[in-house]
Amino acid sequence: MEGALKAGANGYLLKDVSAEELVNAVRRATAGQPSLSPEAAQVLMKNVSEPALPHQDMTGRELEILALMVEGLSNNEIAERLIISQSTVKFHVSNILSKLGVTGRTEAVALAVKHHLVK
Repeated sequence: MEGALKAGANGYLLKDVSAEELVNAVRRATAGQPSLSPEAAQVLMKNVSEPALPHQDMTGRELEILALMVEGLSNNEIAERLIISQSTVKFHVSNILSKLGVTGRTEAVALAVKHHLVK
C-alpha cells in the first residue's frame, strides 16, 4: 500500500468495498481528492507511529555477515569464515547496505553498533 501511495496513487481501498464506495472513491480521485479505506488509514498510522527497524527485513545470513563486518573482517575473510565465495559475500554486503539505507561498510557498521543490530 505504501509503495502504491509513494508511486502516486490517489487512494487505497480494500477489495471488499461496496460498489457505492468504489464509485464514490473514483469520483473523488477524478476530482483530485484522496480516498483511503479506514483499514488502510489504520495501517498507515501504525507505520508512521512505529517506524520499521533498520534491520527488520534482513535475512539471517545478512545479519551474520553484518556481525562479521562489525568485527572488522574483509570480504575475503568473511568468505573464508563462512565457506562461501567472495562474490556471494559481495552480494550480501550490497543487500545489507541497501536495506540499511547506507552507502558504505563503515556507515553500516556504525549503524549496526548504534542500534545493537548484531551481538
